[in-house]
Amino acid sequence: MHQDYDIAAIMGGLYGDGIVALRGAFPRELVESLHRQCLALYEEAARIPGGAVPRGPNRWYVAVQPERVEGFVEIASHPWFVAVCEAVLGPGYKVVEFGFDIPFPGAADQPWHRDFPADADNAFGRRLSSLAFNLTTIDTRPEHGPLEIAPGTQWDEIRGAKAEMFPSRRQWDRYRSLAEQKLPQRGDISARTGLTIHRGTANVSDEPRPMFIIGVVADDVTDADGHQLQVTSGFLERIPPVVRNHLFYRLTNTVGPLEQRHMIEGLLDGTYE
Repeated sequence: MHQDYDIAAIMGGLYGDGIVALRGAFPRELVESLHRQCLALYEEAARIPGGAVPRGPNRWYVAVQPERVEGFVEIASHPWFVAVCEAVLGPGYKVVEFGFDIPFPGAADQPWHRDFPADADNAFGRRLSSLAFNLTTIDTRPEHGPLEIAPGTQWDEIRGAKAEMFPSRRQWDRYRSLAEQKLPQRGDISARTGLTIHRGTANVSDEPRPMFIIGVVADDVTDADGHQLQVTSGFLERIPPVVRNHLFYRLTNTVGPLEQRHMIEGLLDGTYE
């Protein structure tokens, strides 16, 4: 129930630092299953042209159909997930993206970036209209190449930056000075605004660091040319209304790997430290 969570703290965290988290939200057994599924889905995607999109050296992103992952419904129906979405995005929020990021050993530091450009509502209206929920499948250590985030920078003015997403190197010292390294453990879930300046760091371990991602937006900013889930009618019939009513989707008769669409060129152009 919403009363179990401090809505003011959720709002303050996302509008302030740009990130909030709930520790121990899910049982480790569920997360261990997600880990096995993630590795299998990556192996499948890697064998198919366009099945995985690069996000830098030895780092890949794979979008998947929600029904292919046992555990999606548990995540998208968790009371904290629902409470955060409703508090920030409104009661008509829509899940538009589901997938995972997987930095393997040898993944490099990414350039500091936003996930998308700020629009007028963000920059001038100070409105957050989208969130990314992250769920790790391992107990993250510094050598795994965890996420670094520069708190409060979702309001930075970076117009004129490459793609309106990649601040110039002249600004990197500031972001390094602000940076907080996030070390989530199995069972934790976080929500962040993709506008806060952040980067994935170098994975110097000997194992991958999978992270499931659920993208959610306010109902008035859904965009079928941007992110949209693919689901079957049978899946919609099986899932509870708290999940079904909040999916932004197109129907498909096919269940299987997807051809990836969302290349971020700035993560591939060699602007690494």
